[in-house]
Amino acid sequence: MTSCCSPGRGPADHSATPTPPSPPTPVRRSDPADNPVKGMAGIPGGTFLMGGEDPDGWAADGEGPIREVTLSPFFIDPVCVTNAKFATFVKATGYVTDAERFGWSFVFHHVADRRHVIDGHVPGAPWWLAVAGATWRSPEGPESGITSRQNHPVVHVSWNDATAYAAWAGKRLPTEAEWEMAARGGLVRARYPWGDEPTPRGRHRCNIWQGRFPQVNTAEDGYAGTAPVKSFAPNGYGLYNTSGNVWEWCADRWSTDWHAAESPRTRIDPQGPPAGDGRVLRGGSYLCHDSYCNRYRVAARTGNTPDSSSGHTGFRCAASR
Repeated sequence: MTSCCSPGRGPADHSATPTPPSPPTPVRRSDPADNPVKGMAGIPGGTFLMGGEDPDGWAADGEGPIREVTLSPFFIDPVCVTNAKFATFVKATGYVTDAERFGWSFVFHHVADRRHVIDGHVPGAPWWLAVAGATWRSPEGPESGITSRQNHPVVHVSWNDATAYAAWAGKRLPTEAEWEMAARGGLVRARYPWGDEPTPRGRHRCNIWQGRFPQVNTAEDGYAGTAPVKSFAPNGYGLYNTSGNVWEWCADRWSTDWHAAESPRTRIDPQGPPAGDGRVLRGGSYLCHDSYCNRYRVAARTGNTPDSSSGHTGFRCAASR
């Protein structure tokens, strides 16, 4: 699966890797004495209106129908997992990410180290370049680093990587329904986590693209790339940056129509379809722009293969009560 918003590793992309990657590195659980709920936001559960039918939405993505969904109470991280926290995980477990095993990942053309561009590409989206050596440690290529970005969201992590981290931390990825309920912050049918206006009172409330995509980013919101995880004001549940900054992996398999049918499995603590190759991503990223990809609306969604990674994809964790 390949999305214009979140590039995936398709059959053509694998030609950039001369040999298949080795199996994922097993991980050890963190200390059982650690409390996985510490610092997490408690979401009360209940019934909310999920999905959207915005006139400028993407019906083909399965944003609708608007439906009543009931969830049990749960916990979710107020911020995405940072570079610092992911580094702690890697140091404790020796985990090797999919991007490291494949030997490359997708980088946006404005910041990519073109000396290391290889043959992988995204049809219809030439602004994505496959860069050898691009990993969570080196987001733009081998000569880049994260020393000054310790409190930024970790990127170049696949769904497999995010799931491994969550298991180590004694947590899990949120379901898509949990993610959306938490992202809405208690608002009903609002376009964004803070309301319906993209820039209320002229103030930016999220990290997205300003200017002319994909050539000119004026960075009027203060950031041309990722922003620290506590940038901008939190929503009503205390969550930061659920619109823009980085796409966030969810637990569910991807489908554009599974959730449309009225049934207990789609309306009460839905876990997503039982089969499918892709996984759900929510929230949009710093590359979203109204003229190109306005998927930073709360109802917007996309999907990608679980081994895919890029410079604008991260995650946050959840836990059951």
